[in-house]
Amino acid sequence: MAEETQKPAAPAPEAPSTEEVVVEKPVTEKEPLPATESEPQAPEKPAIVVEEEVVAVEAEKPKETEEVKIPQSVSFKEETNVVGELPESQKKALDELKQLIQEALNKHEFTAPPPLPPVKEEAKPAEPEKTEEKAEEKVEVKEEEKTSDAPSTSEEPKTEEEPKAAEVETVTPPPPPPVEVKGEEKVEVKEENKDELPAEAVVIAEVVAAKVTTVDEDGTKTVEAIEETVVAVSLAPPAAEEPAPAKEVEAAPTEETKTEETPAPPPPPPEEVFIWGIPLLGDEKSDVILLKFLRARDFKVKDAFTMIKNTVRWRKEFGIDSLLEEDLGNELEKAVFMHGFDKEGHPVCYNVFGAFQDKELYQNSFADEEKRVKFLRWRIQFLEKSIRKLDFSPNGICTIVQVNDLKNSPGPAKRELRQATNQAVALLQDNYPEFVAKQVFINVPWWYLAFNRMISPFLTQRTKSKFVFAGPSKSAETLFRYIAPEQVPVQYGGLSREGEQEFNVADSATEVIIKPTTKHTVEFSLSERCLLVWELRVLGWDVSYGAEFVPDTEDGYTVIVSKTRKISSTDEPIISDTFKIGESGKVVLTIDNQTSKKKKLLYRSKTKPLSE
Repeated sequence: MAEETQKPAAPAPEAPSTEEVVVEKPVTEKEPLPATESEPQAPEKPAIVVEEEVVAVEAEKPKETEEVKIPQSVSFKEETNVVGELPESQKKALDELKQLIQEALNKHEFTAPPPLPPVKEEAKPAEPEKTEEKAEEKVEVKEEEKTSDAPSTSEEPKTEEEPKAAEVETVTPPPPPPVEVKGEEKVEVKEENKDELPAEAVVIAEVVAAKVTTVDEDGTKTVEAIEETVVAVSLAPPAAEEPAPAKEVEAAPTEETKTEETPAPPPPPPEEVFIWGIPLLGDEKSDVILLKFLRARDFKVKDAFTMIKNTVRWRKEFGIDSLLEEDLGNELEKAVFMHGFDKEGHPVCYNVFGAFQDKELYQNSFADEEKRVKFLRWRIQFLEKSIRKLDFSPNGICTIVQVNDLKNSPGPAKRELRQATNQAVALLQDNYPEFVAKQVFINVPWWYLAFNRMISPFLTQRTKSKFVFAGPSKSAETLFRYIAPEQVPVQYGGLSREGEQEFNVADSATEVIIKPTTKHTVEFSLSERCLLVWELRVLGWDVSYGAEFVPDTEDGYTVIVSKTRKISSTDEPIISDTFKIGESGKVVLTIDNQTSKKKKLLYRSKTKPLSE
């Protein structure tokens, strides 16, 4: 495509000195630089372009002839959304993403609150519980030690327990240092145990407890509780202590039977999550949505899945569903509006930054944080309503062309506008992936290229490849590369006007280039009686225009329809005229371009039957 940036007949790649410079950027990570006199030499080598990016910048020399053409390449070609036509790697990524989403829907992860806060709250009380358990264990051990050291008050236990005590003493290590125990526990132990026993003589402690149960009921309850804790600690000693663990074995099954008796509630059905009115799974349109997130993350499945979850959560927090019903006013309709379609059928959105030169509108939109939030909500609402009109079927149109008019833009010096723009860009990148087919910047001032270089590192290469920049004199011509003239608003060089009756977007226009210092004629030949209606426009005008009717008969008279006159750029942008045809002949329109610049001519016509 690089050869289109200069005349094919040029014998050498010398840098032309022209009024405008067009650079077709190859696929690199570098940003577009302001045009210099040496830059036009770049097209000497063919530029390898995956998705075209054109930079049109006005040069400083005003008196040279305009020889450089803007590359007339095809519009941005989007990837297919038909699953059967995807490469195998992309099909696999789509299937993996579907599986992750299905698992998340089953677990209700999209609507469940974030898990981090509850985990932190539960972790704090967990620590004291562990310390309490440890304290109880220490107390139990202490109680055992006290019962072994306390003297016995009755003589009967001595005679019965002496043989066992002798057996235990042979394997008993030295007793641990004494530990303080609560007063109540000390009293209970002293009444029950009169003989001094080693700390590990658990068997003797159990026998003493059994004997005391017959003496005092109050003491029995207390000692039985101690007996159970002592047995729990003494599972390692001899096999003679098997009856005590049997109690625990019996207690465990009872707990299990209780849990089995209460049936677990059935799992809830998978949740349903919709984005832009389309379910995440279960519809052919769902694949189109998922492919947008995958492409935004270079088909990294986990990253795309995380992006989807964050988007769903953000839409809920932002209140998108209720936002669609809010009345946020219409004062911003001049700054952002939808108008027509491009040549591929994408709807076109115009962002007019110059509208904020109106001080009242600027203050109402960006004066403080509250107003900036309102502006952001209005912009998101506008985008959501536009997206709902798209066709998300695999072969449908599901992207938008953005035209950004930077004429009379307040510029980077306006901090409030810059903040609002940065917020909007961040939200759109994170939550509206792959919704822009092309970003066309027109009327680009000199400072914007520097500003673009600052924000460019935050944009992906895929996003940057969709950008097109055009200076003021090349704006209309650049738009016509992507949008037909009849679809372009009149203020941007097109033929589309509000309230027009004769022509509409269905009436296609013809484009013609008028060379410098030449005349161009347009002829409409007619053989029947009718009313001929036509309209034409010359971009920039500064030409002479005239119209006449020439009959086919030799003895007929030529009729002057419109007297030749000079039309300047300050006159009406479009000339509309009619003529009643009473005999066969032709209407001839003459455009005389006496300037040293080429001109773009747009015209269209139609006939109507004459009313008698």
